Amino acid sequence: MEEAAVEGGNWFVALIIWIIIGGIAGWLASKIVTGGGFGLAGNVVLGIVGAVVAGWLLPLIGIGTGGGFIWSIITAAIGAIIVLLVISLIKRA
Repeated sequence: MEEAAVEGGNWFVALIIWIIIGGIAGWLASKIVTGGGFGLAGNVVLGIVGAVVAGWLLPLIGIGTGGGFIWSIITAAIGAIIVLLVISLIKRA
């Protein structure tokens, strides 16, 4: 019974980690790309979307996405920067 409760709680821990990584990555991306950033909640979403984009795009061009907390932040930040650049190109058009 305890094992089921622990397994059931893992999704919550994973969600918190995604939010933390997304927040840090979104914040980093907003500092690197001028005029980027969408506030706290927007940066978290930006970082999570960036993580998905980088997780899909980087292996396609031959860059491994590795593991670990720091590498996850770097990967998500790269993806968030790409997302911000695409958004800025769309805004200009």
